[in-house]
Amino acid sequence: MNKLDTLWYTHSPDPTGLGLAALSGRLVDAFRTAGTQIQALRESCDKEVREAHFDHHLSNSVRHGGNIPAIWARAEGRPTRLLAMSWIDEVQLIVTTPETGIKSIKELRNKRFGLPKWADVQIDFLRARALRGLENALRLEAMEVSDMELVDYPYGGTYSDAPSRYTGDPLGSLRRRRRRRNQELIGLLRGDIDAIYLKGAHGAQLVDEFGLEVIMDVGSHPDPLVRSNVGTPRTLTVDQHLIDHHPDAVRVILETLLQTERWAWSHPEETRNMVARSLNCSEYWAVAAYGADLHQRFHSNLDEGSIRSLQSLADFLARWGFTSSSFNIQDWIDPQPMQKLLRTVHAAS
Repeated sequence: MNKLDTLWYTHSPDPTGLGLAALSGRLVDAFRTAGTQIQALRESCDKEVREAHFDHHLSNSVRHGGNIPAIWARAEGRPTRLLAMSWIDEVQLIVTTPETGIKSIKELRNKRFGLPKWADVQIDFLRARALRGLENALRLEAMEVSDMELVDYPYGGTYSDAPSRYTGDPLGSLRRRRRRRNQELIGLLRGDIDAIYLKGAHGAQLVDEFGLEVIMDVGSHPDPLVRSNVGTPRTLTVDQHLIDHHPDAVRVILETLLQTERWAWSHPEETRNMVARSLNCSEYWAVAAYGADLHQRFHSNLDEGSIRSLQSLADFLARWGFTSSSFNIQDWIDPQPMQKLLRTVHAAS
């Protein structure tokens, strides 16, 4: 078996088993005896390496995170395989201001909805997730996105741009970062638009901080297909080269992932702390976004419901032009690594 010198890993800041494994040191420990160096993609000084978080172009890499970049990469021909999915529901909020008087999704007809529009990114997943949340909410009232006026808020640069050099003006730097990330929120507060989409811990915090009105939490709807969006489910993917040339490394990744998830089930406080650190928020907002039982929600598998949701998302991305075409999610899945690991676990128990 070929020796794996370096394993590149990346994960969303949102809750993932791989994120917990990386933050806790379990991922490094699992590969220590093999002499494999563990490198975080998003901590690289090389922008091209950081961009692999979104386009999965780097060999010998594993990614656990939002499904829209992963689906896009596969649709555009990247040789990746889907090994598992994890589903942790989060708040997905369609919000307005008290001044609009809007109380229901029905009242959004002919109103203005703010959307980010990044000029230079390969896949504008921030725009895609907002459109997905809006479309799912509107369809519950037999409405379509075309029943609203979409207002674009342009952004320059890419998600992988390096942070600006520190200039000794912390307040100025903070203002520049906020302007770069919150143009739709600013438009909403000014009254230029009537509603926007917010998600997760930071979305919940912004609602509280600015006194926004929640028209609907799409993330609490009982139908999983309505809740399906960039994080539901999150995808665990690897490149084909890693599977073909380093199957033992793939097994260790999955084994470490499942062990870390089982650890989380009985360690609520430590799990909440690590998730909050990853999100750069307080534990309070992590719980507000993901629930007090967050630690019990870490389950990576190949659930049929998650597969249906991914297929729905792949079709959505193609329909809106984020990808050139859809594809069969089943063809993307390589079930063998997970199946082999589970057979080994069952045989040992």
